[in-house]
Amino acid sequence: MTLLTRPIHLGTLFDDAAARGARTAVHLSRPLDIAPELGTDLDVPRLAGLVRETAGRLAAAGVRPGDRVAVAKRNHWDYVLLCCAAARLGAVPASLSAGLDPDTLEILVKRLEPALLVADAQVLRAARDSGADPAGHAARTLLLDAPGDEDLCPGALRPDDLRGATAPPPRRPQLDAPLAIMHTSGTTGVPKLVVHSTRTIMRRLAGFEAHRWPVLAARSTDTVAGAYSFAHGRALAWTAVAMQLAPGALVAVSSSDWAEAGPALERHNPTVMEAQPAAYVRWQPRAAEPDNPFRRVRLYISTFDAMHPPAVRTFLNASRRRAPLWMQGWGQSETGPLTFRFLTRRALAAEQGTGPTTRDLGRPLPGRTRLRAVDPDTLRPVPRGVPGLLFVRTGALCQGYVGEEGRWRAKLVGEWWSTGDIGVITRTGAVRLVDREVDALPEGGCLELEDVLDERLPEVLECVVLGVPDGPPVPVAVTEDGRLDTAAWRRAAAGLPELADPVPMAWDAVPRTGTGKVRRAVLRERVGLGPETSGTGRWT
Repeated sequence: MTLLTRPIHLGTLFDDAAARGARTAVHLSRPLDIAPELGTDLDVPRLAGLVRETAGRLAAAGVRPGDRVAVAKRNHWDYVLLCCAAARLGAVPASLSAGLDPDTLEILVKRLEPALLVADAQVLRAARDSGADPAGHAARTLLLDAPGDEDLCPGALRPDDLRGATAPPPRRPQLDAPLAIMHTSGTTGVPKLVVHSTRTIMRRLAGFEAHRWPVLAARSTDTVAGAYSFAHGRALAWTAVAMQLAPGALVAVSSSDWAEAGPALERHNPTVMEAQPAAYVRWQPRAAEPDNPFRRVRLYISTFDAMHPPAVRTFLNASRRRAPLWMQGWGQSETGPLTFRFLTRRALAAEQGTGPTTRDLGRPLPGRTRLRAVDPDTLRPVPRGVPGLLFVRTGALCQGYVGEEGRWRAKLVGEWWSTGDIGVITRTGAVRLVDREVDALPEGGCLELEDVLDERLPEVLECVVLGVPDGPPVPVAVTEDGRLDTAAWRRAAAGLPELADPVPMAWDAVPRTGTGKVRRAVLRERVGLGPETSGTGRWT
């Protein structure tokens, strides 16, 4: 079997799928913000038409080839459609999560200097209320909603102003020209703006995944569901792969809130389920119910952040399939996936109580990715089995950071890129994650402690351990209501390295990124800790 060698084109993604006769039914957890009149059930030809219509509106708003188009709106799959529409014009879309702090959003828009900012009222009101003005750094703004609030963004274009505009013929960028911009999670500060090309994200990442691999590839009988931040670059690859493989149905879930996600997943039971870890954690009680919507799942996919064994075990047991699989991927916005590993019910049952399993990240993608661990101070390779700073060499590495070229180059050592993670490469070439360098403890990492505590405390949705340079680590125990049984905690912490008293916190009080990662720097402030950590933070 040969890999897909021709790039998938973002701007004509749906046109090309329609021309191949793709019959994938697309189901949404709520109507699209850019076309609410279309409802929640669409097909590929209608989506192709919507992208063309949207491209016409962007062109009428003044977008030209080479321009940047920033998108900041409530999370939904139409982030992808807007990116396709901008790319169709030869412009470069930049997806910015509505979950960003207004001040951070303004910084990123200022770095982008877009020809057009596409935003919704929720984002602009939050900015106005905090004294920020992201629209002030864009040549023009297209406000998707709030037709009665003329003072929200004076001079902004509205969808009705652009209706009926005709899209020019599609333009396809050169392989190595900038194609799309997305931001990193920003767990430790202002996110970086990552630039990808057609070669890196469409050929190297989506093209590799769109190969009909056994088990992994979507089949015509599959219902493929995705639930995460569609502002993330993963959404572009996920959609591109689906349009190439043409599963029977595609389900886009725009919120981890069960009031929205539950009905969509019940109506369209997935057979392939991909979600960000925070969504899996929130849905864990639902997955434990006998009549859950995950009963048909044959393959779970998890990326973005570390998962803890109890949640993985719950979802595998939720499926009524004989042998469901959990595929755990590790990667970054800058690189795409670097390693992957499959987990089974049997493996998790055998390892239950013996130590962490999900920090074992598997092996690099064969023939595509090379990893090495180095001493953080000397940058010399360390022996197999010794923790070190992980560097990667991959053809899918992004092209740089918008407005921060110095920061980008500082993470490159020759052709090797620093992931900023501390890990161990075993004698067999597998990778075991220890922690982010900035969060790592003097002896070991926070993730191992979090794994054990999650295993021993089923009532805790998530445990976040924060390192302190001159004292024991501070654990934050996240529960649905912010309450914690202190006796149960003492039993769970028995035999572990010294920990400070736990800080109970409700789920909704924990600061998170658009992909659900805990913003550890902000959390440190909320629990009264200083910004200093045991790590250097040099590689963030």
